[in-house]
Amino acid sequence: MKCLLIASESAEVLFHWTDPEFQHAIQLQYGASQEEDQGLPAFEDSISTLFAPIIISCSTMVDRLGDNYSSFTTENNHVYVLHQFDECLYIAVNGDGEEGEDELRRKIYVMRKMLEVLFGMVTLSSSLMRRELRPQDTERRARLWKHLQSLLETYCHLQQNDQSFLVEAVERLIHPTLCEQCIEFLEGRLVQQLNSSTERAGEEVLHAFILVHTKLLAFYSSRNASTLTTSDLLALIVMAQNMHPSSTDLDEPSPEDIESTSGSGPESFYTPEPSPTESSGSEDKPLPGHTPVFEFVDPDVQMGEDSLQTLELPPPDPSSPRRVFLEVSRKDGLYPMMPHSMYCLPLWPGINLVLITKSPNSAMAMSVYKYLEAFAKLEKRLSEGLEGSAATKGQPSLQEVRHKLDRFIRALGPREIQSVQLDQVWKQFKNQAFAKGPRLNKQLIPWCKKMKTQLCDLYRNCFLMEAGPGDPPQRLSPSLQERAQTMVQEKLMDWKDFLLVKSRRNITMVSFLEDFPGLVHFICVDRASGQMIAPSLSITERTTSELGKGPVARFIKSKVWNQVSTTRRYLQKGYSTVTLRDGDFYFCYFLWFENETGFKLEAGEIPTLPDDTPPIGMFAWDYYRKLLRYYSKNRQGEVVKCYELLTVHLGVIPVEIILQHCRQLASKLWEPSRNPLL
Repeated sequence: MKCLLIASESAEVLFHWTDPEFQHAIQLQYGASQEEDQGLPAFEDSISTLFAPIIISCSTMVDRLGDNYSSFTTENNHVYVLHQFDECLYIAVNGDGEEGEDELRRKIYVMRKMLEVLFGMVTLSSSLMRRELRPQDTERRARLWKHLQSLLETYCHLQQNDQSFLVEAVERLIHPTLCEQCIEFLEGRLVQQLNSSTERAGEEVLHAFILVHTKLLAFYSSRNASTLTTSDLLALIVMAQNMHPSSTDLDEPSPEDIESTSGSGPESFYTPEPSPTESSGSEDKPLPGHTPVFEFVDPDVQMGEDSLQTLELPPPDPSSPRRVFLEVSRKDGLYPMMPHSMYCLPLWPGINLVLITKSPNSAMAMSVYKYLEAFAKLEKRLSEGLEGSAATKGQPSLQEVRHKLDRFIRALGPREIQSVQLDQVWKQFKNQAFAKGPRLNKQLIPWCKKMKTQLCDLYRNCFLMEAGPGDPPQRLSPSLQERAQTMVQEKLMDWKDFLLVKSRRNITMVSFLEDFPGLVHFICVDRASGQMIAPSLSITERTTSELGKGPVARFIKSKVWNQVSTTRRYLQKGYSTVTLRDGDFYFCYFLWFENETGFKLEAGEIPTLPDDTPPIGMFAWDYYRKLLRYYSKNRQGEVVKCYELLTVHLGVIPVEIILQHCRQLASKLWEPSRNPLL
């Protein structure tokens, strides 16, 4: 029984997701009290009634004590985790014992991350965010909630089954020759042709990458592009999997042949079965789960405000890009949530080409962020009791912001109502702040809030509103997208079956067993680049791995998942090394730092984090980037890298041999002959 809810302080449901068991339990609880002729109450009303006491209690705690619940467990062992983002309360619930507080907290932060990628800086304004999550248009709300629910389900599936999402790092397909050829192809032909085409409508391709399931085959960024962060890349992979989910029936290889293909030593994998006849034209057909359906569950059900779950809406135009908001790094600083467009072009089932483009008016978003940051810092310092020049210490003076914002508003012109409203609020702010000389005191706090809201509203109007019927589309033309799709298909036509097999058996334990007898599994992560390498963990009934298949493989997989969770708790308490025995297995975990030449640096102290800290990882909260900054403070001018290694050995292996294995494995994985992370 699982549930995730977003609610306002007035107990209004802004979004909800429940699994079938939780939904059934609510319908039993609230349906039994209804009269027979009234039928079941709307599910949204029921879930609002269920959570209203908790939401009101949280609001009361904040108002009277300035504090809130972080989690609690009910008598029937249902675990509730709560977190307040501005004025929106997130509640995650588990009633089947499959998720603890850490997992529920991670789910909340991942949901917040996905909202930031989808809505950008609008998430910084609670009033605007409430309107975005719960639009008045019932059909639009149904489409939005269904999309968010699907994204959450996709993430949960990946987190439970994919090692890269378990450790929140990106996994590459290990085949250096093919990877290099594909990167050269993306750079020399694809991106160059797209960016020189007259059909791109002013958009510029910044990033292009090929995904095989969730693994990167090739990734190319143009020279003027910012580095794509691991957090954003993982979010894009979730969105790609959600748009074109991998079908196990079509993509899972069958045990027919054994080959050596990785180029890193003898490894075995299975070749796929020939593609079924009905899937041969899949690129011209809607993918499963995307067939347009428009029907009511019951002919007597009337479409109303809260009957969203009875409606299936047609999918959006496949040639329309997804607007996404990603971090941009420039010489003058970091700019989070900058507008981009995402094109996910299916090549074959399980293989996709993803293009990330920059829109022509992205410079406006950077200006909006600068002003938002200035008013947020001013509001924070005024709230702390700082006044006068102390309120703007260490940041641009208010006079400087004044001159720049005046020019910015004049450049906008009176064309849009949002710019008119921004101009009006800005004039009122200036009257308060500069009428009798600069007056920076607490009376400006409400005006700082109003300015932030108006800036977010302007941002929303520029980057989130759908183009009108008379507006020219700002996107790569459908013919240009089809051309890009065809070019990559022609390049990979002879490799597609190999790639589907390779994605399932990327790295196997065969080539490691001779050097490391007793080693069962390992995961090694380069936290500076956000990439990982690990043997495949295939647990399906159709395939056999070194771990066997069926119950044995599932048992090992559950041990690895539990161990990752355990090491995160130790890392949170400041431990960088963990060794423990669990039944017939011995687990080791190491976190260490190296310089650019590979010399291991002194460990130092790892900061201890409070229990209610955001979950450790790179998706929901980039813990490792902060850790690298913390460690690098005393190593100015030196490039510092961070690595993690988790190993699973048979318990009969002596401890000293296990530790020796860990040292040798860590160094061997980065040797050029072992195909290091690219």
